[in-house]
Amino acid sequence: MTEIRYVQAEDKAFWYSLDSHLPQSEFVNKVRDKSGYIITADGKPAGLLRYNLFWDSTPFCTMLFVAERYRNRGYGRELMEYWEADMKAQGYGMVLTSTQVDEDAQHFYRKLGYRDCGGFVIDVPGYEQPMEMFLIKAIS
Repeated sequence: MTEIRYVQAEDKAFWYSLDSHLPQSEFVNKVRDKSGYIITADGKPAGLLRYNLFWDSTPFCTMLFVAERYRNRGYGRELMEYWEADMKAQGYGMVLTSTQVDEDAQHFYRKLGYRDCGGFVIDVPGYEQPMEMFLIKAIS
């Protein structure tokens, strides 16, 4: 049995076991602003999703991560669908996400109805990465 809920302060150790990119100060904001979710499987944390508002007006999923042992069981899909429903209930009509072009996540997002809508290359020394591609989905 699964449950999805907003991230809470008590989730900090689990959160950082999966997400090393989020600054500590931002974790407090995710809790306060309810802009992060935890999915549990049989009462144990299995994955997370965090988002912010792109252009201060469009929900943008900045991280979806399911712990290795819980992958390929539908938890990622469940988290995305929950987030989309929450964003729709809050009055938003579209959502965005992104992934690097060398990652398989792009195929996952396309299966959920997302479509490619652009990208950019980061080539600043010390920060280089493969192209970041953006995906968009209407939820209204």
